[in-house]
Amino acid sequence: MAGLTTSPAEPAAYPSPAGLAAPSPAAPTHPASAHPASTSTPASATLALPRPTGPHAVGRDTLFLTDRGRPDPWVPSAGARQLLVSLHYPARPGSGGAPAPYLTTEEARLMLAQRGLEGVVPPAAVAATRAHARTDARPVRGRFPLVVLSPGFGTPRATLTGLAEDLASRGYVVASLDHPYESTGTQLPDGRLLTCAACERVDAQPDMAARNRVLAAVSTGRAADVSFLLDRLTGPRPSWRYAGTIDPLRVGMAGHSIGGNAAASTMAADRRVDAGINMDGTFFAPVPARGLGGRPFLMLGTDAGHRPGGEDGSWDTGWARLDGWKRWLTVRDSGHFTFTDTPVIGEQLGLEDPDVPLSGERSAAITRAYAAAFFDRHLRGRTAPPRLLDGPSPLHPEVVFHQPRPRP
Repeated sequence: MAGLTTSPAEPAAYPSPAGLAAPSPAAPTHPASAHPASTSTPASATLALPRPTGPHAVGRDTLFLTDRGRPDPWVPSAGARQLLVSLHYPARPGSGGAPAPYLTTEEARLMLAQRGLEGVVPPAAVAATRAHARTDARPVRGRFPLVVLSPGFGTPRATLTGLAEDLASRGYVVASLDHPYESTGTQLPDGRLLTCAACERVDAQPDMAARNRVLAAVSTGRAADVSFLLDRLTGPRPSWRYAGTIDPLRVGMAGHSIGGNAAASTMAADRRVDAGINMDGTFFAPVPARGLGGRPFLMLGTDAGHRPGGEDGSWDTGWARLDGWKRWLTVRDSGHFTFTDTPVIGEQLGLEDPDVPLSGERSAAITRAYAAAFFDRHLRGRTAPPRLLDGPSPLHPEVVFHQPRPRP
């Protein structure tokens, strides 16, 4: 029922990066979609993500990487492309220090300002959202599949923390990226704050077709980011101290919004990625006509915007081109940000969206269950009951399976 925001699923146009609530009247370009239950939230409010459901404790590291072979595509004067990466991993119980932070206060402030919630929600409260991973935790012995997560356009990587923690607790190493200049705010280790130059580039375009071309470049650019990250995590001289816990022969990728498009773009460009999930993202960069080399792909979206024959025709085209194992699932009563942390946090803040009845608890449970079932099947060969990907399940009655017929 409640959520931080639930803007419509991306049409073949500029996807609003709103993630908490719709902008205030000061920025009237997007309709209001979330309604504060009160005019302000106490600074002392304690926000928390749902607990991970797997058997492992979770650790978290942060990597700051520089790709010296590639200039930044949005701000060439910034020099080489840089990436900020959160790594969640299965950890030994009782090891590690303090819980890993969710966002910096300045990152939270910029995100709230973009969404029209400045003066309504204290940035410090969102920044202090309680996650469950611990810093400096010792990893569990063994080698685990790697899953890369890419966030929505204009949205920080932190908004996929709940999914990252849950997958790590189930026995995955999870790398979540902030793509520089594609988020409301990314604070680098030296204190610099990078804002969304790519958003400005999209807004500056003269028409929808030009905007879509820039957004396609966002998706393919993210594919280059992920390929570089895989080099640094699985190559001969890895950058991460616990890189030995990664099995480089079992790699998956999931993304929200344009991050979901980037999962397909990455698979098209890099054979190392074995399986992918698009969570409610328009395919601005189309699935190649040749397909994805027979590799599995899951399309998981809103029922209102991404059912077959719906407003986003890129899903019909993408489905027809997928040439391996595939599923097309939609979720009733969901919104564009259902597949992120924002519905959970929004409910705790008293923000409600009457157009999206699905609760934060159900949003998190569905996203976690189907992402884990997909990667368990395709990276681990596990199809233990309940076989969620084989058909409708009484555990998740909101999830609809589609087998669309080709258009004439």
